Amino acid sequence: MTTALRLEKITPATIDAALDLRVHPHQERNVSPVVRSLAEAYAFGEAAWPRLIFDGDRLVGFLMAFLDLPWNPKKDPTDRRSGLWRLNIAAEGQGKGYGRFAVEAVRDELRRRGEQHLYVTWEPGDNGPGAFYHRLGFRTTGETSGDQTVGVLDI
Repeated sequence: MTTALRLEKITPATIDAALDLRVHPHQERNVSPVVRSLAEAYAFGEAAWPRLIFDGDRLVGFLMAFLDLPWNPKKDPTDRRSGLWRLNIAAEGQGKGYGRFAVEAVRDELRRRGEQHLYVTWEPGDNGPGAFYHRLGFRTTGETSGDQTVGVLDI
């Protein structure tokens, strides 16, 4: 990993590259493609924070955070959370620290916004990212979101 890592907003100049981003084939069932994430970002407006991850001039990933969304409005409308909604690292960029950079960037943005916790959900299973999130300090909450495990990191 180089020190030239940065996040950028999606622009007309970068949209095609963002839409072409592909994770490793065995991970495709664990994360939605960028096109779906961008549609959700459009629908959720200011509550979505989509960003591209660049290493120098090379696109290596995509992330999207969620900001202050009701977690389970039917159960507790006051329970609002922020966290990492999507993380797609290009297949050829796996294992190079880009995922860690992405999580740390979301953590820093949430800290800047005054949040105290960073939430994430993941597909359980052998090819799921659970071990990755645990290595970064996330702990499971005992909750699920659909079929996904919920994790939290104190920030």
